[in-house]
Amino acid sequence: MRKLMMAAAAGGLMLSGVAAAKKAPETKVPASVQRLLACRGLADGAARLACFDRETAGIDQSLAKRDLVVIDRERVTQSRRELFGFSVPSFGGLFGGGGEDEIKQIESTVVSWGGNADGGWIIRLADGSRWSQTDGTTLALPPERGQKVVVRRGALGSYRLSVNGQPGMKVERIG
Repeated sequence: MRKLMMAAAAGGLMLSGVAAAKKAPETKVPASVQRLLACRGLADGAARLACFDRETAGIDQSLAKRDLVVIDRERVTQSRRELFGFSVPSFGGLFGGGGEDEIKQIESTVVSWGGNADGGWIIRLADGSRWSQTDGTTLALPPERGQKVVVRRGALGSYRLSVNGQPGMKVERIG
């Protein structure tokens, strides 16, 4: 009975660890940016200007030393698209927490194709990504250069690739 209780407790700890690992840490505004924004609250114009000058100089130094990096939403979206299909860490929420910003599919065109060791397809897309088939689905027509490709995020971390509107096949990104 005691072994059963210990196993249940260990299982509970593992599950709580998995849940904690899944929760992405919140990104916080750096202290230097908080100090700059706090300058707006100063009523005296001269004090506010001195505060802005002091804090922007500090931010400028941090940017030059690369202690502070600024990235806009367009670059975040571009990075997410480039990493689509790879299993990468969240980097502390650097690219946001998902939700409506999460990329669910990409569209591109076939550049080249070949076979993999399992008799499936390897397809290289115009964006430079390479996808290898992981299931036994057969395509009615083989891929051709320039055909439209859609890669969709599937369930449980899987991906489905459709060539020229044909039914999709399960794939994994290999490059």
